[in-house]
Amino acid sequence: MGFAPGRLILHRDTHHGRIAFVHPGRVVSDDDRGLLLWVARGSVIAVETTLDGRFPRDLAFADWMAAERAPRTARWQGPGVLRFFPPGANHSVWFFRDDEGVFTRYYVNLEESAVRWDDGVAAGIDVIDQDLDIVADRDRTWWWKDEDDFAERLAHPDLYWVPDEAAVWAEGHRVIKKIEAAEFPFDGTWTDFRPDPSWTAPEELPSGWDRPVVARS
Repeated sequence: MGFAPGRLILHRDTHHGRIAFVHPGRVVSDDDRGLLLWVARGSVIAVETTLDGRFPRDLAFADWMAAERAPRTARWQGPGVLRFFPPGANHSVWFFRDDEGVFTRYYVNLEESAVRWDDGVAAGIDVIDQDLDIVADRDRTWWWKDEDDFAERLAHPDLYWVPDEAAVWAEGHRVIKKIEAAEFPFDGTWTDFRPDPSWTAPEELPSGWDRPVVARS
């Protein structure tokens, strides 16, 4: 299932069949290297919160999981960001930029590999974020991020969606080797990317954005 360049699709983070966030992005390319998306500043998004508007990091993990929650719409406030999903890999790579559109750093999201879906009006990918991340500067100096969150959640195996801690660390170490060796996509590819000027920020999510999460085989 390939997505045509320029198509607006949905990047959805999911946990236990629930939708944690929905971010619309334009397809830059979709080929044997993987799927590359552009998420524009100001895009309408959906994000899960408690009914009184609190976010996951506003509560202890167990309290968050026990709270009544629902998605609400908001806006992507940061600069536009490229997101790359290598085929079959348990991570994605985000290319962070400053307000002038200059590349600043790589952000590696460790996650279960993306599952694609296409309902016609709405289409996208569903991933399961595994919380542990890696950040790398332009010179490929890297560091782990959110180790504390990862450890807190692993302490609640009855609630958490990550079944194999070792596999997550192993994937991270595989990516770090690529970063240190300046291997694709950490070789400067796409760091000078400029979006098509016709790709304005979406003002609403397409009908079907909240369709059931895709079951993993």
